[in-house]
Amino acid sequence: MYRALRTFLLPGARCWDTDSERSYQDLFERLDTNKDGKVDVAELRAGLKNLGCHGGPKIVSSGDQNEDGCLDFNEFSKYLKDHEKKLRLTFKSLDRNNDGHIDALEIQQSLAELGIDISQENAQKILQSMDIDGTMMVDWNEWREHFLLYPAQSLQEIIRYWKHSSVLDIGDSLAIPDEFTEEEKSSDRWWKHLVAGAAAGAVSRTGTAPLDRMKVFMQVHSSKSNRISLVGGFRQMIVEGGLGSLWRGNGINVLKIAPETAIKFMAYEQYKKLLSSKGEKIQTHQRFLAGSLAGATAQTAIYPMEVLKTRLTLRKTGQYSGMFDCAKKILKNEGVKAFYKGYVPNLVGIIPYAGIDLAVYESLKGAWLSYHPKDSANPGVMVLVGCGTVSSTCGQLASYPLALVRTRMQAQASLDASVQTSMTGLIKKILAKDGFLGLYRGILPNFMKVIPAVSISYVVYEYMKTGLGISN
Repeated sequence: MYRALRTFLLPGARCWDTDSERSYQDLFERLDTNKDGKVDVAELRAGLKNLGCHGGPKIVSSGDQNEDGCLDFNEFSKYLKDHEKKLRLTFKSLDRNNDGHIDALEIQQSLAELGIDISQENAQKILQSMDIDGTMMVDWNEWREHFLLYPAQSLQEIIRYWKHSSVLDIGDSLAIPDEFTEEEKSSDRWWKHLVAGAAAGAVSRTGTAPLDRMKVFMQVHSSKSNRISLVGGFRQMIVEGGLGSLWRGNGINVLKIAPETAIKFMAYEQYKKLLSSKGEKIQTHQRFLAGSLAGATAQTAIYPMEVLKTRLTLRKTGQYSGMFDCAKKILKNEGVKAFYKGYVPNLVGIIPYAGIDLAVYESLKGAWLSYHPKDSANPGVMVLVGCGTVSSTCGQLASYPLALVRTRMQAQASLDASVQTSMTGLIKKILAKDGFLGLYRGILPNFMKVIPAVSISYVVYEYMKTGLGISN
């Protein structure tokens, strides 16, 4: 694609001269399919797709000075000139020995500093995707032509596509928090991303609440002697409380997103500072530890809301008038310690969830990069969502037995106040009564909600980012 771009659209282009202006005029005319003197998002997206590029909406939003939703030639040309200046700075930062060329070792070292370790072989594959003349080095013109029509302006932005984004909300909040660059932290982008993620999680959880309630219902009530099918369980809940009962417990499940997200983010930043040396990039194992500690801190703070969520989800019609009534009755009948029942298995579950989630994601990322180094800057939505979905599902699968034990301990008093079993006692009881598969009761509705939850949260997140003015 880039050879075609060089041959047909950018003949002999160097920095900014008359030839460059003419080449951009040619490019603009090719993109302006309806010949109205302007290029809108649809035209830009179609034209870039034909060239194998992406990024139409961001190019228009970045270059549209009069905010009419499209670019005339002056706006288009100015955007490309400004874009080139930023690409020049990135090129210079990669060119460590200042010889005017980037080699595989320089790519490998730069990615390592940003937390991505790749082999020399993979670095050479990335280099080859940009190397037009076959010298196994990339000069400024090759670099410029490779990224000219791609909106990423720095290595940080390229790597940002590989961030394990917390927008993929599948109902559990044990994943390691998202990363933000120093530039994002110093602006208002970081909190807008958090707000967009929280809104996405709220809509996603509401959309999949019936499956979540079914999961909890089966975790607590299903056994070998009392088998509950998916259809039978839904029928039983609707007969008992009507269609609206399928959303019991969803209110507090949504309400706890905001404090948990805020506490986890702030704690994560503090733990990273404590675990990493000043001025150095945080390593993967440090990120894992900081994320796990941040998750534990957030869970400790909001855990009473987790207990309330379980009790409200399992409540019968008329048992509680609302979350405050539920909290008041628990406090009166069981005391303060009831709000931390199941806390230990919940805390222990963070380690396998976060560890496997991160490890699987990094493995999938590395595998994709090995086979598709040419597209390393833009893996595409399906790749990112796919990696995030698979890694989160693996994390859930590993920690599910502990999640089941936690839920049963939270619900014990409401089922039989005379029986209060410890974590180990409950595990032994489940294994003796139902076998190993007893620890995975409710796993079917839990897996069924993953794909719709991820899809809903991603779509809402993208709409929220656009609304908040942070669309990439």
